[in-house]
Amino acid sequence: MATGWAPIDNALPSRDDCAPYTAKRRALLGSRFPGDALVVPSGGLRVRANDTDYPFRPGSDFFWLTGCHEPDAVLVLLPNAAGEHTATLYVPDRSDRSSSAFYTDRRYGELWVGPRPGVRETQSALEIECRPLTDLPNRLARLAPGNTRVLREIDPQVDRSVLRWSDPGSTEDRDRRLAQVLSELRLLKDDFEIARLEEAVGATTRGFTECVGEIGHAMELPNGERWLEGTFWRRARVEGNDVGYGSIVACGHHATTLHWVRDDGPVRAGELALLDMGVEGPSLYTADVTRTLPITGRFTELQRKVYDVVLRAQQAGIEAVRPGASFMDPHRAAMRVIAAALDDWGLLPQGAEASLATDPQAPGAGLHRRYTLHSTSHMLGLDVHDCAQARDETYRDAALEPGMVLTVEPGLYFQGDDLTVPPELRGIGVRIEDDILVTREGWRNLSAALPRTPEDVENWMGRHLPN
Repeated sequence: MATGWAPIDNALPSRDDCAPYTAKRRALLGSRFPGDALVVPSGGLRVRANDTDYPFRPGSDFFWLTGCHEPDAVLVLLPNAAGEHTATLYVPDRSDRSSSAFYTDRRYGELWVGPRPGVRETQSALEIECRPLTDLPNRLARLAPGNTRVLREIDPQVDRSVLRWSDPGSTEDRDRRLAQVLSELRLLKDDFEIARLEEAVGATTRGFTECVGEIGHAMELPNGERWLEGTFWRRARVEGNDVGYGSIVACGHHATTLHWVRDDGPVRAGELALLDMGVEGPSLYTADVTRTLPITGRFTELQRKVYDVVLRAQQAGIEAVRPGASFMDPHRAAMRVIAAALDDWGLLPQGAEASLATDPQAPGAGLHRRYTLHSTSHMLGLDVHDCAQARDETYRDAALEPGMVLTVEPGLYFQGDDLTVPPELRGIGVRIEDDILVTREGWRNLSAALPRTPEDVENWMGRHLPN
């Protein structure tokens, strides 16, 4: 087995475009924790069933700092004499023909799973000092818990190797603080990240267009939602890594279920199709876009009435995006439009202002939420709900800044069994969502290529629906 093979190709890859950006990010993170060692793992393979694994995706914080896609890798930042941090990336070396694992290891051996970058290749591509993963236990054993912070619950072996620091005289959770800072640093996207998000949105636009072209086929199937889901997934795999989250393909009354990911229902003429989908690009940045489409290409008068309200609410939310505005301002602007419409339709007995009251005990307060359910925005980036560990004062309660990317996605959902709404509205769900970049001047809609107005949606569908 070990003989009769051609020589191993030792050519090194060229520098990855992310390398100068990840170096700046590591320096920025280190500056927040002078004197502390920082340990950030990528995570490992996870069993799906018996001897098969789920497809691997590195932890978002680790990837943001390294650009490394490999499982089991660990980034260690050590404080140095210059008051900065020295970065070392510990990665598994290749299981090529020079090792017995090449032939025997079904999980990592290259005869089984194909070649992967090792120490030399990763160092060349990412421009970071790399060492074999076998050196990591000794490095971790020499770290002092009181001067070390670990991104925990990613790699159980790392968690066991570096004990969690406990100081009875301190209220600080040192490891939790590391996770918070990483999320908060990721709130502001650099030029490289914005370009990757634009690529993901472009692929998403193409995926939506292909779904429209397959509506006719989907209508012929008892579970046509699955056909549309698969159509989009194919585009995500062709242009990206995967979908950024479980695609929501919700037709008819399924659109009133916010997280309808079963996608196993029919696609029927005369109903609406709510498609909430996003491509995760090769660099792991994801789009997150929703369009609600008339399945046969034309809105009914009632569908358009609901759609117009959601569109006006979304436009109000988008126009509230600007530097210095509160993160919650787009939500508040959108809810004012929705509450006013619900009041006009007689669904808010105490009126729109009462429903929007900040006092939750006031009569009628929050009643509009029965029909709209969710917040209007979340941050977007490497994760579809990005920067989730950030503190409220830096995210939910903070001012928007240029470089932030957030969704604006109001919706109206009238449940099929909701007796407070007229029968003709029951079972209608509409959401419209776009990915908005905060700029110095205000905002830019990254997903503007997908039509939003009823007229534009109908014209677009008319061009792509099968004859």
